Amino acid sequence: MNPLEPGLYIVATPIGNLADLAPRAAEILSRADVVAVEDSRVTAGLLRHIGVKRPMLPYHDHNAEGVRPGLIARMGSEAVALVSDAGTPLISDPGYKLVRDARAAGHAVVTIPGPCAAVAALTLAGLPTDRFLFLGFLPSKAKARGDAIAEVAGVRATLVLYESGPRLSACLAALAEGLGDREAAVTREITKKFEEAVTGTLSTLAARYADAPPRGEIVVVVAPPGEAPPAAIEDADAALAEALTRLPLAKAAGEVAKRFGLDRKALYARALAMKEG
Repeated sequence: MNPLEPGLYIVATPIGNLADLAPRAAEILSRADVVAVEDSRVTAGLLRHIGVKRPMLPYHDHNAEGVRPGLIARMGSEAVALVSDAGTPLISDPGYKLVRDARAAGHAVVTIPGPCAAVAALTLAGLPTDRFLFLGFLPSKAKARGDAIAEVAGVRATLVLYESGPRLSACLAALAEGLGDREAAVTREITKKFEEAVTGTLSTLAARYADAPPRGEIVVVVAPPGEAPPAAIEDADAALAEALTRLPLAKAAGEVAKRFGLDRKALYARALAMKEG
């Protein structure tokens, strides 16, 4: 078997069902000089599944800064495969820094795409997929989690995030409080025997899991916000009257138009009428 060209190979691995490993991914793993792994025990099982043994080097959040320079140096003459325990590397793990430094050093970077839990969950949720935002794991502390949710409350996209079973109910309740009671889906154990996707409102799902935290890998998918109701003309007039107390007529009309999503020229005419009246 011919050796691989030196460089970095980003290899997506199954998120549950080992049969999902792509033939090209299996080939790269069998030919790599070294495999950078999140957990050698997990990757060893995958390598056994395809009947190969390769040298493994742990690369994860806790050792990445120290291990990265050595991996970059090895890429000059060796093929380094990067894997995570499950799914596509760089999604909620420190792999992007390895890619960045490999490119800076002039090494080839090749991706071998495949499973990704966030994308798989989107396909199961039955929610809009034309625009989505991946949030990774939300903070565990309530204040930080609430702040993170507030940052994305107005984003007009489906939200996708990872969560653990013991924290799931509190996370769903916080999402309901910060986003409103949107439609959502809780998917877990994707591609495994007990795969499921449970749908409902955020508050309903929070109640469902309050006393029965689920097991397994969990992805939460939350629908985008609904269309904002049209601004009442009385609200716009009140805002316009207030703006006129501190701004010239044109600037007052512009400020209120932007705030309420209304026509600037129409508001200018209303502001003029208020001044004259």
